[in-house]
Amino acid sequence: MKRITLVLLSCCLALTTIHAASEQEIVNNSAQILRDFYRMPEKQIPRRVLNDARGLAIMSVLKVGFVFSGKGGQGVVVARRGGGWSGPSFIGLGGAGWGAQIGAEVTDFIFVLNTEAAVRAFSRDSNVKLGADVSAAAGPVGRDVQGAVTPTAAVYTYSRSKGLFAGASLEGAVIATQKSANERYYGRAVSARSILRGKVSPPAGAQRLRSLLSR
Repeated sequence: MKRITLVLLSCCLALTTIHAASEQEIVNNSAQILRDFYRMPEKQIPRRVLNDARGLAIMSVLKVGFVFSGKGGQGVVVARRGGGWSGPSFIGLGGAGWGAQIGAEVTDFIFVLNTEAAVRAFSRDSNVKLGADVSAAAGPVGRDVQGAVTPTAAVYTYSRSKGLFAGASLEGAVIATQKSANERYYGRAVSARSILRGKVSPPAGAQRLRSLLSR
């Protein structure tokens, strides 16, 4: 019992830590995730999928547990607007589970938003449930994908794990707009909808991420 209590306490501390990052650190981490995905040799996101994307959601998720499990994460969503990209709107993820699960894992996710409807779902100042609010499927991979890629779902999911966890997934998790983070980063109250429509000028700190998106 003492061991379980200590593990559960560690879970809580770990999940709290991932929420302690500043907004600029989250943007920087999202840029690094995108760069890492670009560099994946055989399982990279096809360039044609990225070229046709209406938006991207990028985030790191920490999942830890021993019998009980919890997961939490932070990241950003951006939308393609005209010849460029919007500034980042902040999103968070949280969830809990029960079952034969043990270990700890950090997973980087990229959600390719294939449709404007998917972008609108992430533009709401509320929750998004993949598979419920928008259809989601594992995206095609490989640098040699040729020709146009016809989307089979509104959202393509890609992930890269660092660690070991039995049964890690996003099932049961909720992705939500972080309105307070948006307000801190932009210096005033702004909606996710305004940001993703390109009506809010991105801060200078978002330039590295936006440059990578435009590659």
